Amino acid sequence: MFDFDWSIIDQSLPLLSQGVMVTLKITLTSIVLGMAIGTILAVARISVYAPLRWLSAAYVNCFRSVPLVMVLLWFYLIVPQFLTKFLNLSPLTDIRLVSAMVAFTAFEAAYYAEIIRAGMNSVSRGQNYAALALGMTKSQTLIYVILPQAFRVMTPLLLTQGVILFQDTALVYIIGLADFFRTATNIGKTTGYEIEMVLFAGAGYFVVCFCVSLAVTVVKKRLKL
Repeated sequence: MFDFDWSIIDQSLPLLSQGVMVTLKITLTSIVLGMAIGTILAVARISVYAPLRWLSAAYVNCFRSVPLVMVLLWFYLIVPQFLTKFLNLSPLTDIRLVSAMVAFTAFEAAYYAEIIRAGMNSVSRGQNYAALALGMTKSQTLIYVILPQAFRVMTPLLLTQGVILFQDTALVYIIGLADFFRTATNIGKTTGYEIEMVLFAGAGYFVVCFCVSLAVTVVKKRLKL
């Protein structure tokens, strides 16, 4: 029914590789910073200080209650000037890329916070009491006893959330950022091979996500979770 011509893919590899780099920049930046901020939020949510619990809960509930596409539009349409001044960005910087990174980081931090909080709560209280009995401070107990055990339990969930994040990066299409998906579709529209390029993009996302999913299964077995 369709007469596919896959030669366009080979011709477009230089442009596609640029799109892949944009997707990877957003994904990796959001994972690293999202987990860092998520850890802080998770610790704040179990803090003995009520204001910290309230603020972290408000942040998490706010971002978990709003669609990601709306968060992207907020950061792209409302705060680009703020980002430029606050981060002291060069005029040559692609504000769309920075906006996307900040939006994804802020959004994913809320989800990582809940995953990390659940992991911390899964560590038995006996571990905490034992560490305190040995003379460790609460901060030392958290850093050297609770978090290492929590992250061991959370590893499969963190990897799965990373897969979801990688898939969601395709949403930067709406702000005109040339990630892997948008680059593929633009090439398809320009050359008349839109079906081939969309299928290729879909295959690319499938391969990456399927491989990481297999890795999650292997990790679960090795950790005996």
